[in-house]
Amino acid sequence: MLAAGALLGSALLAVPVAAHATTAPDPAARSAAATAAAAAGLDDPAKKEIAMKIVSSAENSSLDWKAQYKYIEDIGDGRGYTAGIIGFCSGTGDMLDLVEHYTQVKPGNVLAKYLPALRNVDGSDSHAGLDPNFTRDWAKAAQDAEFRKAQDHERDRVYFNPSVKQGKTDGVGVLGQFIYYDAIVMHGDGTDSTSFRNIRARALSKAKPPSQGGNQTVWLNAFLDARVWAMKQEEAHSDTSRVDTAQRVFLRKGNLNLDPPLDWKVYGDSFHIG
Repeated sequence: MLAAGALLGSALLAVPVAAHATTAPDPAARSAAATAAAAAGLDDPAKKEIAMKIVSSAENSSLDWKAQYKYIEDIGDGRGYTAGIIGFCSGTGDMLDLVEHYTQVKPGNVLAKYLPALRNVDGSDSHAGLDPNFTRDWAKAAQDAEFRKAQDHERDRVYFNPSVKQGKTDGVGVLGQFIYYDAIVMHGDGTDSTSFRNIRARALSKAKPPSQGGNQTVWLNAFLDARVWAMKQEEAHSDTSRVDTAQRVFLRKGNLNLDPPLDWKVYGDSFHIG
């Protein structure tokens, strides 16, 4: 990935410098303000809170994302147990990474004893070595502030920070960065055809991101088209309403900064952020 700083640096070089003092509004000041506004991203705390709520509306049918630290169930999608604030899965490796990180921070925690089983079931939907008490112990661990911090840490390291960085590199705003984030949460960023990087590659065959001279709305529609294609490749993700009646709604309204009020639907449920 290109460094986001390089893109911002290029933008700053493009700021014109006023040669003479004038009583009219300073073009350089206006341009600098516009550049600063463009640099604001999904990592702004208020915007990040909105992102957590929208993802939770799809993952947990609730805007109360902080109530999901204790969540755990097998939803029958072939990924074993799905749990926590971002849907860490026992079958995809991110749950294993989470418990390993938690154990580094707090050795001897209630989930540490499941590490051998998590390593064994990685890549499958098996519960071998986890049942019957893993779900109970997960909920118990969620009462520990260190485990909640560990979930936040892994969410940011694996999903949030990479998607925001790629979004800024591509020159997309807050909505675009959120669109990337929601995609990487569901699809991961592996090498398979439906992964985030390959969704982006599919979109690149149809349009260019702003950093390459493309129109932001055209680019994001191309990305969402590729995302819908990826979702339809898997039965468990074939309901595309989190794109159709949420992200597309924001995009059609031109709300590229993801500013409230926001109204959307996911899987038939209506949500609002004022």
